[in-house]
Amino acid sequence: MRLTPAVVLDAASTLLDEAGLDAFSTRKLATRLGVRVGALYWHYPSRQALLDAVAEQIVAEASAAPIPDGDWPEQAGAMIHALRDAMLAHADGARIIVEMDTPGPNAQAYIERLRGLLTAAGMDPATAENAADVLTSYLNGYTIEEQAHKAGQQRATTDRGFEFGLNVVLAGLRTIAAE
Repeated sequence: MRLTPAVVLDAASTLLDEAGLDAFSTRKLATRLGVRVGALYWHYPSRQALLDAVAEQIVAEASAAPIPDGDWPEQAGAMIHALRDAMLAHADGARIIVEMDTPGPNAQAYIERLRGLLTAAGMDPATAENAADVLTSYLNGYTIEEQAHKAGQQRATTDRGFEFGLNVVLAGLRTIAAE
């Protein structure tokens, strides 16, 4: 098997899903691929660059989800749900996203799309940026907590809790958008 960035990224994603972020190392990844650690750095200059690429892949999964027609809160909620689902599909997916050092094109496009929805709802650009930050901060915080401490709970239970909080945030943002 020829070592390419795609092969390294796929193997890293698989290892992260199996072992989690705390147990992930480039040494383990190199062993899995049958190469020396230095060979990985030919494709990704650092462990963080590789983790950023995994985060980009997770955001790409979320971005592929369709966004329904409807009002902006429904669309923003769908975007937030899609990213949560993508994070939960990967061990420590929320931490991988939150610890991203350099957002790539997928992450930038995701946040710009969210800001665009909020701006189209009537928020000025600064307010839309703050609103997008509040939405993603809620998403990230809840999902990190969910992956770290609620792993034994039924998904339906955590979904209800998440939905409640998201509705609270969106209700507040509706008020701001109406001003």
